[in-house]
Amino acid sequence: MQEDTLPLPLQSPLLVASTGPRIRHGFFTRHGGVSQGIYRGLNVGLGSQDERQAVLENRSRVAAWFGLPLEKLATVHQVHSPDVVVVDDTYDGDRPQADAMVTATSGIILGVLAADCGPILFADAQAGVVGAAHAGWKGAVSGVLENTVDAMIALGASRKRIVASLGPSISQENYEVGPERVESLKEMNPAHAAYLSSSPNAGHAFFDLKQLTVDRLMAAGVTAENLGICTYPDNDSFYSFRRTTHRSEPDYGRQISAIAILEN
Repeated sequence: MQEDTLPLPLQSPLLVASTGPRIRHGFFTRHGGVSQGIYRGLNVGLGSQDERQAVLENRSRVAAWFGLPLEKLATVHQVHSPDVVVVDDTYDGDRPQADAMVTATSGIILGVLAADCGPILFADAQAGVVGAAHAGWKGAVSGVLENTVDAMIALGASRKRIVASLGPSISQENYEVGPERVESLKEMNPAHAAYLSSSPNAGHAFFDLKQLTVDRLMAAGVTAENLGICTYPDNDSFYSFRRTTHRSEPDYGRQISAIAILEN
């Protein structure tokens, strides 16, 4: 594959400064892919109704950016759970139901898909352990972030050395939730009220999933960063489930955020 056909992802200043050349990561946008129509760009969602060959080509381009073949790109069947899987050199392309992955094995790319939910990439460069998590509101409040940190520690990472970056995801001003969600969040934990701001619509509120995510990461004892990029308003660069819903479009694409330990 020609280098000029590869997508150019966004990167986290925190991860770049903390990991060195052996650990590579990228928050990929919709630029640099072959999908057409409503999926235009780098749609990597196998669960979308996009042409499968286009999705596989897009995923191949992501893997190639890491210098690895497609079969080394590990993803899961995301279900908004707190569940984390460990990926090692026995990886065979399976996509178990989970929302996060960790590995201490080089040559494997961990990728999480999102279209408004939070993609979080983790690394402890000294231990050689990385992680990737998908956190919508349900995963975030049920513990997927903390479980990812714990799974990394089980592989030899140190809590104080782990750095985590929250990539492009929906911002509070574009994330209005209805009365049922407002009440359920408060019932789960009264502290969630701090992440809700008033809406002109009765009973509704704007939910700050980004700040909740960063706060939970920091409470888990890791160094955390928010790239501060919202997926909703930027149709050219990002897929957005909420934007698609508001436009009554039939389907939407997914962007990928990925991290890998490269071979020495």
